[in-house]
Amino acid sequence: MDKEVKEINHVYILLGLGVGIIIAVVSSVIMFRKGIEHRKKIAEAEIGSAEQEGQRIVSEAEKIAERKKREALFEAREEIHKSRVDLEKEVKERRIEIQRTERRLQQKEETYEKKVETLEKKEEGLNRQIKEIDSRQQEIESLYQQQLEKLENISGLSVDEAKEYLLKNIEGEVKHEAAILVKDIYEKAKEESSRKAKEVLSTAIQRCAVDHSSDITVSVVALPNDEMKGRIIGREGRNIRTLETLTGIDLIIDDTPEAVILSGFDPIRREVARIALEKLIADGRIHPARIEEMVEKAKKEVETTIREEGDRATFETGVYGLHPELVRLLGKLMFRTSYGQNVLNHSKEVAHLAGLIASELGEDVTLAKRAGLLHDIGKAIDHEMEGSHVSIGADLCRKYNESDLVINSILAHHGDEEPTSVIAVLIQAADSISASRPGARRETLESYIKRLQKLEDIANSFVGVDKSFAIQAGREVRIMVKPEDVSDEGMVMVARDIVKRIESELDYPGQIKVNVIRETRTIDYAK
Repeated sequence: MDKEVKEINHVYILLGLGVGIIIAVVSSVIMFRKGIEHRKKIAEAEIGSAEQEGQRIVSEAEKIAERKKREALFEAREEIHKSRVDLEKEVKERRIEIQRTERRLQQKEETYEKKVETLEKKEEGLNRQIKEIDSRQQEIESLYQQQLEKLENISGLSVDEAKEYLLKNIEGEVKHEAAILVKDIYEKAKEESSRKAKEVLSTAIQRCAVDHSSDITVSVVALPNDEMKGRIIGREGRNIRTLETLTGIDLIIDDTPEAVILSGFDPIRREVARIALEKLIADGRIHPARIEEMVEKAKKEVETTIREEGDRATFETGVYGLHPELVRLLGKLMFRTSYGQNVLNHSKEVAHLAGLIASELGEDVTLAKRAGLLHDIGKAIDHEMEGSHVSIGADLCRKYNESDLVINSILAHHGDEEPTSVIAVLIQAADSISASRPGARRETLESYIKRLQKLEDIANSFVGVDKSFAIQAGREVRIMVKPEDVSDEGMVMVARDIVKRIESELDYPGQIKVNVIRETRTIDYAK
């Protein structure tokens, strides 16, 4: 029973709670609706006031827009008025300018018409003058032809013949005058240059005194007795073969008493053989091992001599700062000859001469001596390398950093290259002086005769030459010309042409004098 009562109480409580909740919800809904209605009334009131305010703002905006519109229309009308006034003013000014231009064009047209009229009148006058000139020209040509015919009749020559006659006369006169002028200029220049050159060269030659020595391609070794020849030959010729093999020199053992001849083109090897043979003869022990030992000692002695001679050459000439290899090559020139002239002595002489001439001319004496001493340096090894001694010497100097002036002097001293300095020309002159000194050089009989014959052939090849003779060992050529073919003035031109031909075709030391002689002989007989 109690349990049911409790359950009923629970139900009542739940019902009470549900009713209370419902009442609360209903009251909340009622309150919410009242709030909404209140807010709606407030919002409607605010909307009404906002609509009124909007209408007021729109009305004011319309009034402002109307006022702005009227102001813009007024400004636009003023701007249009102003533009119209400006345009009318500009149009007026352009009209005035056009009127001025029209007046100027009208004036120019009137002036042009007047000029045309004037030109037409002048043209008519010129046409009349041209017609008159043409008629006069015809009259002149007619008169010219008549006069020309009269002159041809009087002279007996046609026009072409007369022209040719006059040209021949004028050509002869011009040649005659040119020859006289060339002769005068040449004589004056020759006299002045000859005087100055003789003065400088004679001073230099007098101040340079160098002995000349002639070397040959054989050396003679004296023997204490003829029995030594057999010992030199050795058993079955083994000693002489060993010596020849080691030195490259031929030993000539003949009937010459107490002497052995050493023959070879290389003077250094010949000197080695000579020293070695003299040592063997002095020692008395001659066999292959001893020969080999003495040859090695001789080579060292010759090498020492070469360096000493190179140092002596630089000391004597005052040329310092050379590369050691160039000094050594200078020493080798002691054993080198050219046409019988010792090349080292020749190089030292050229250095001295070049220095003396340079001092006379105010050039660099030290540089001139340096170029003179090195000008034939290529001859030290020209038998070992391909090419001329000139090109070899220039390559050596380039290799050891010699100056361009020295290299050009080497290349130019035989005309292989044009000289670019006064010193290069001085080396040419000094080389010719040293080579042409009496007794300095010798040449083979065959080449000597060929040079003389070539000299005479060149002279005889010219028109007007009767005969020629090479005299003074080829230092002078005496030429006889035909007097009927060559005048006194023409002799100058003949001599100059022969000189140029000789210079271009012949190689010769020093200089060659060309002596042209013209003589007229008259022969008559008394009966």
